[in-house]
Parts: sequence; structure tokens; C-alpha cells
Amino acid sequence: MARIVGVELNDDWKLDFALTRIKGIGWSVSQKILSDLGIPFKKLVGDLTSEELNKISSKLENFVIEGDLVRKVKEDITRLKQIGSYRGIRHSRMLPVRGQRTRHNARTKRGKRKTVGAFRKEMLAKMQKDKSKE
Repeated sequence: MARIVGVELNDDWKLDFALTRIKGIGWSVSQKILSDLGIPFKKLVGDLTSEELNKISSKLENFVIEGDLVRKVKEDITRLKQIGSYRGIRHSRMLPVRGQRTRHNARTKRGKRKTVGAFRKEMLAKMQKDKSKE
């Protein structure tokens, strides 16, 4: 297992896929890095030499990845909340931020469905049963 920027990469993964396991690196950036360094995309992680690993890790220092990326995103969201922007308000209310509808969907953001008003008949029926028993 190779370790690049604190992420364990399996030896049997192809290099272009393995780099996408690093947070902040997608397919296009992964392929761009490998083409700049002259390393074949389909090379396995286990076949890399230590020199190639050093080249890749030094190239990755130019990008905001892993913990730095997470920290930057959190800072951006707190800044939006503090200045009171529309996006910040949507973040603080746990609602979709990018213009999605909430009338029918947005279950992942709004959480599990909560039934409102359907239990009234059941409660009335239960109360009437209790009164008739007395």
C-alpha cells in the first residue's frame, strides 16, 4: 500500500483512479497531474517507484486537498452565515442552497418525513373509546 498525502492507496488500483481517492482530486485533475509528470494513467500503484511517488506528492502540494480543503469549505460556509447572505441563511436552516425545490423533494437535506395532522382521527377515536368504557 502506498501512502500519498496521508491517504492509503491499494497496490492493485490504477493510478488515475487511485488519485481520485484523495479528497479534492477528481478525474480531470488526476489525469492532468499524471500527464504533466509523464506517468502512464493505467500504471498500478504497486508498480510505482519511490521517485515517482515523490514527484506525485510534490505536485499535489500545489492543490488544496484533504484537511485544508475541508477547513476552507467550513470557513466559507461560516462566513456566508455571518454576513447573512441568502446562501448562509439556507445553510443555517438546513435547506438546499443551490435553488432546488423543497415542496416535494429535498429529503436528504430536510430529514425524515414527519406526518402532521394524520393522527387527529386516531386520537379522537381513542378518546371516544375511553369515554364509552367509563
